[in-house]
Amino acid sequence: MSEVNDWNTKIITEFRANAGKVGGQFEGGTLLILHTTGAKSGQERINPVAYTPDQDRLAIIASKGGAPTNPDWYYNIVANPRVTVEVGTEKFAARASIATEPERTRLYAKMVEKMPGFAEYEKKTTRKIPVIILTPEK
Repeated sequence: MSEVNDWNTKIITEFRANAGKVGGQFEGGTLLILHTTGAKSGQERINPVAYTPDQDRLAIIASKGGAPTNPDWYYNIVANPRVTVEVGTEKFAARASIATEPERTRLYAKMVEKMPGFAEYEKKTTRKIPVIILTPEK
């Protein structure tokens, strides 16, 4: 298992054991568990992701810590926009869409207000970091 997968597994385990609450760098923040379908493999992929609520939707940021490339889960969403989301003890189906301007900038700023580290991610990369909107399916 890779170091990233091991790290994700520990966070997911802690999240599920504590009704969506985790410590460490995410303590006090909002975290969800994102289930996507692999763009190439077709297999389920699960990742912990910080989010900010926006009306009846959730916004997540494909920052990858400011890396020069998007996270793998971003490409999974582009290929397969139907996802499953865990927030606290709730689990629901959602439709993912990529935010366009000016909504992208508004939602990114909203995330920076909650978790200032996201401002640093923008400074570390030349790419325009995507914002993804998760709209619960009814």
